[in-house]
Amino acid sequence: MKSGSACFFKYLSMLTGVTAISMLCPLILALVFGEKEMIFAFAFPSCFVLCVVFLVLFLTRKSEAGIETSKGFLLVCITWFLSCILGALPFYFFLQPGDFADAFFESASGFSTTGATIFLDVEALPRSLLFWRTMIQWLGGMGMVVLTVALAPIIGAGGFLLFRGEAPGPDKGKITPRITATARILWLIYLSLTILETLLLILGGMNWFDALTHSFSTVATGGFGNRNNSIASYNSPWIEWVILIFMMIAGFNFNLIFRLLKGKGREILKNSEARTYFGIIFLAGIICVCVLFPVIQNQGGSASGALEQSIRKSLFQCISILTTTGFSATDHRLWPPLAQAVLFLLMFIGGCSSSTAGGIKVIRHVILFKQTRNELMKHLYPRGVFSIHIDGKEGQKNIVYGVAGFFFLYLFLVMIASLFVSYSGIDIFSSLNISLLAMGNIGLGFVWGSMESILHNLPGYCKWVLSFAMIAGRLELWTILAIFYFRRN
Repeated sequence: MKSGSACFFKYLSMLTGVTAISMLCPLILALVFGEKEMIFAFAFPSCFVLCVVFLVLFLTRKSEAGIETSKGFLLVCITWFLSCILGALPFYFFLQPGDFADAFFESASGFSTTGATIFLDVEALPRSLLFWRTMIQWLGGMGMVVLTVALAPIIGAGGFLLFRGEAPGPDKGKITPRITATARILWLIYLSLTILETLLLILGGMNWFDALTHSFSTVATGGFGNRNNSIASYNSPWIEWVILIFMMIAGFNFNLIFRLLKGKGREILKNSEARTYFGIIFLAGIICVCVLFPVIQNQGGSASGALEQSIRKSLFQCISILTTTGFSATDHRLWPPLAQAVLFLLMFIGGCSSSTAGGIKVIRHVILFKQTRNELMKHLYPRGVFSIHIDGKEGQKNIVYGVAGFFFLYLFLVMIASLFVSYSGIDIFSSLNISLLAMGNIGLGFVWGSMESILHNLPGYCKWVLSFAMIAGRLELWTILAIFYFRRN
């Protein structure tokens, strides 16, 4: 075996091994909870893959070649698809007799932090499987590749190529000179937020299992839960406020969170994406509060109570959709049309770059808005020279071109996915929403009837198309599409 190929399979085995090792956690829970039907579902795939991983690592132990850019993208893509296949096996064994498309859809929805589910009654699922659903969201939120780079310094300089292939947003810069240290810092912040939210949810009355699994979903901006009615099942203002705040933090730029912890909070005030992110939350929240307050007040109760409830429900749903988390504290499909329109528009925005949120990302909207303003100025002043400035620095043309290309690909793939879904008999508006929630990793849309029921009854080819869209959206399109170009050439 050539050194380059040996290195490729070595890294691939390491990355896939992360998912296999993670399966040991729900396996332990299955043993503790006495869920005998799930022991084999976790033990067999985990042990089999780990044996293969150790064999490959042994055979490639002397390989030291680096990774080319094209192979880096290919490696990330194969890792994600293999992880989704491996993650689907427990669902497949549980669903027997079942369709593997259902299992793969659930797994892809988890790893991509989409949060859409084909299960009609999640409360009937074994607790070990519920734990696995949220755990794969937690792994996919920050990324298996980033975790492996953090834990395996042996990857070295090649880690930055892998980091670029998985990290969200147009800016994939490092917060420290070494990519390994950057990955460790990101995962440390991620882990700290998870622990802190878990403790706060326990204080709010959640049991430890629900608190931990909901923390997994929140900081990953995933949206998988243990109740059929999501967060609304708990009917707790404390729980809603805690999850609301942590969704907002998880959808924020983790690089800026690190600078804030370093005492450089002023950088947040100067950051264009940060100001826009909080501005969108404030504006969307104000509009929804103004619309919902009269409705809630007419239901009875004090004015102060109605105001608090309208603020809480409005912010919760706005942040949930903006950050692509997908939790629900109320049935937003019953809201007045204006409030629904605000939530629908938020589906096209997404969270910040370098966060766990999906979607187009706030910074891309900022860049395109500035470029649109420049185009207008060029029409008014043909001889003028105009350029965009981001955070006081002149933006490069290639970034603008990249953002424009991303927008086109994003909307193009949404339209293609919509055609497949509509071919199955779903109305065009619901088809568009389902495609948007898949590509944007949102998991919460506007469809007529139960979302779970519609997804459950979709034909297999639609689930495969939507699974691909979820993974492509999580990897920001370029990583997926680049491998076709490199392989052709």
